[in-house]
This record gives sequence, C-alpha cells and structure tokens, in this order.
Amino acid sequence: MTKWPVLEDVLQAASALAGVTYRTPLQESSYINDLIGCRVFFKLENLQRSGSFKLRGAYNRIRHLSPDELTRGVVAASAGNHAQGVALAAGLVGTTAVIVTPEGASLNKIEATRSYGAEVRQIGESFDDAFREAERIAEETGRVLIHAFDDPSVIAGQGTIGLEIMDERTTVDTLVVPIGGGGLISGIAMAAKSQNPRVKVIGVQAAGADAMLQSHLAGQLRPSVSARTIADGIAVKRPGDLTFAMIEHYVDDIVTVDEHDISRAILIFLERSKLLVEGAGAVGLAHLLKNQSSVGNQTVATVVSGGNIDVTLLSRIIEKGLVEEGRQLHLKTVIPDRPGQLSRLLERVAGLKANVVRVNHERWDPFIAPQDVSVDLTLETRDGAHRQEIIASLESDGYQVAVESLPGI
Repeated sequence: MTKWPVLEDVLQAASALAGVTYRTPLQESSYINDLIGCRVFFKLENLQRSGSFKLRGAYNRIRHLSPDELTRGVVAASAGNHAQGVALAAGLVGTTAVIVTPEGASLNKIEATRSYGAEVRQIGESFDDAFREAERIAEETGRVLIHAFDDPSVIAGQGTIGLEIMDERTTVDTLVVPIGGGGLISGIAMAAKSQNPRVKVIGVQAAGADAMLQSHLAGQLRPSVSARTIADGIAVKRPGDLTFAMIEHYVDDIVTVDEHDISRAILIFLERSKLLVEGAGAVGLAHLLKNQSSVGNQTVATVVSGGNIDVTLLSRIIEKGLVEEGRQLHLKTVIPDRPGQLSRLLERVAGLKANVVRVNHERWDPFIAPQDVSVDLTLETRDGAHRQEIIASLESDGYQVAVESLPGI
C-alpha cells in the first residue's frame, strides 16, 4: 500500500501553492441558512483557477517531477476538471500534457483544457475507459501518469482546502464533501481531523455513481458496473485503493443524493447565491437540503468543488426546475379550427395572469378530428397553486387539458 500523506505534506503543499492557486472564499447565505436551519459555509472552489479544486492536487504532484520527467511530459485521464488542472499546472512548470477524456465529456471542459495548451484525446464512454488509455500512453511514451485522485501528492494538494476551512472557521462541526474517486475528501478529512479530531466528515456521492459507498458497506473496494449522473466530476466506477483506505479511517459517513436533489441545489445556487455550480459541486448542498434534521444547530462547511457545467445541461436543469417548482406549465389542449379560437384561448390565459412563453398550433395531429387543432402552450406561472388554478379554470371553460411533463435530465 502506498504511504498515506500526512499533515506535514499538506502544509508543504500549501506553501508551494501560494501564488499559484487562489485562497477561495468561505461564504454563507442567509437564505440557505434559513432553509436548512443552521449556519452553512460554502468553500467556493468553483471560483478557483480552472474552475475547480483540481489545480491544487495536479500542481502539487507535477512540481515533484524530476528534470527528466518534465522533459518527457505528463498524461492524465479526466472527465474534465482534472484535465484542466493538469493542463494548467503543466504549463506553469514548463512541461507538456496529453489528456484523455471520455467521448461524452463536456465540450466546454475539453475546449478549456486545450486552451491551457494540452493535447486532448477522447476515448471510451467513462473515466475508467479514459484512464486505461492514459495508462497505455504512459507505458508507450514514457510520459508520467498524473492520477486524478489515487496519489499521495494529489491528495495532499486537495487537503489544503481543509487547512483553509479550519483556519477560517475553527468552530466548524461538520464538513460535507463530494466523493468521486476520493482524493478530495481524503485530503480534506485528514487535514481537518489532524487539527480537530472531533470534526465530523460526511462524504456525498451521486446515487448513480456510488462505488465508494458500496465499497464502504462491503468493507472492501468494490467497483460499480456503471457511473451515470449529471455530476460528471464524481462519476467514477472504481475509486482509488489509497483513497478508500483513507476514507475508511477518516470519514464518518457516506450518503447519496439523486439527480433531482442535485438539480435543485444547482438551481438554488444560481438563483439565490448567483453562483454557477456544476453537479459535483452541488451535492453537498443537495444532501443538506434533503437531510436538514441531521445537522441541527451545527456549523457546517461544504465544498463547492467546481463550476464547469455544460450550458446545455444547465438550460435543461433550469427548465425542469421551474416546472417542478410550479413556475412553468406545459399543457396541451384541443380547440375548434375556426378563426378567433386561438385568440380566445390566449385571452383566457392572459386573464389568469400567466405569461405565454411558447405556442405551438398544429393542424396535422393524426390523433384529433379534422375540424380541430391541437395547441401546446408553455406558460410562466407563480407557483403550484397558480398552475392548478389555470388548469381548473380552463377545464371549467370546456377545454380538455393535458399537462405535459419534461423528459428526465
């Protein structure tokens, strides 16, 4: 087993990272505090250079390379954030980087990685597929493989987040940290508990990518068959051997959140805190919103690990979130195909104080009578009660209303 990093390694990493990474804000929101019922501080690594915490570990690993290794360059596998961290770190120390990402990796993360000077290759469907290709490249070319999480120097670099949190909020009771491969929580938990053994550390995984939880329950490392989640930054099938051992030692509990929980947290960050947060970065808040009673009157800090979310996915999350909160209504009805009937329907909607976002007027629907026309409406509404008022009022006017649901994210 590889030797675990210790607090001294984290302190050295913090010294090396000074001037390279930002000391990101530890910020609270009165709205979220009231929502959850305790003080919650967010460590905003979405505001870090490259948009996530990954630069910390990547730079700390690459700075240890020998002159010969720097000449040969580095290679890494990543769903996106580690890719950017490695690419930026490689440029800072003067070496070259080849990054392997899954074929479905976020386009904005790929373009950002290229902008830092790295060569990007897209292989396979998952991080694990990309990692196998990165291993092959390392073996064939002599490039140094920079692991995304299962490396002592990477873990020590991520642990600097724990130092910063504990330095700024010495009274924190609980740390809530995302888990993918485990490098982030391993470093933070070790650093935090080295200073305050009483602090509780909770790890959060996406329900669709819960290999670390299943490994914990089994008492041994147990890879999962799939890792499907909008939180692509923590979509890992096989956690690390080193990180699993450290998590078993330092982490108090591991929980999961589903896609709805994550989407809701992303929307709250965006609307209430004006923060752009990716799925992996939102799982801490998602857990706290889902399990408010578990934190009571504690002081909680959670790591917002990144903000590199694909804008197309964000658009879908926003629209779906508005529907679920009753602030948008998609409905379908049928009206006679005669002049003035569409105008009559829209006037009725306007009278109900709903704003029309989209109208689709379709004569050729094969499931309606030739003398009728189908109408699809997307409406802005105030809340769930307003939605029900609109539906009930239209039905009382003789319209047959079908509420359309959005497909899953």
